[in-house]
Amino acid sequence: QVQLVESGGGLVQSGGSLRLSCVASGFIFRLRTMAWYRQAPGNQRELVATITSGGGANYVDSVKGRFTISRDNARNTVYLQMISLKPEDTATYYCNLLTRSSEYWGQGTQVTVSS
Repeated sequence: QVQLVESGGGLVQSGGSLRLSCVASGFIFRLRTMAWYRQAPGNQRELVATITSGGGANYVDSVKGRFTISRDNARNTVYLQMISLKPEDTATYYCNLLTRSSEYWGQGTQVTVSS
């Protein structure tokens, strides 16, 4: 079955950096678009970035120039490199796979940015 396992979250000061990882299994990773979402307390889950099977990336405006999504198909892993972090980036970050029939989520990894 599909599994998505995130890691790499933590506590960082404003202006700092983190790299999130999501290891995927149970499907043909290299053929799928992958995404990162985030959800802050009291807020709806927000799409942060997507990466297609060909490596094309898109970002929500609030993270453009600061976050980079990438993938390593040999490792079945999608990454989210985050620099110049701000307190408003504080959230639980989730890896996501959307297929025609189902949607899958990881357990999430917490990112906390202190001011």
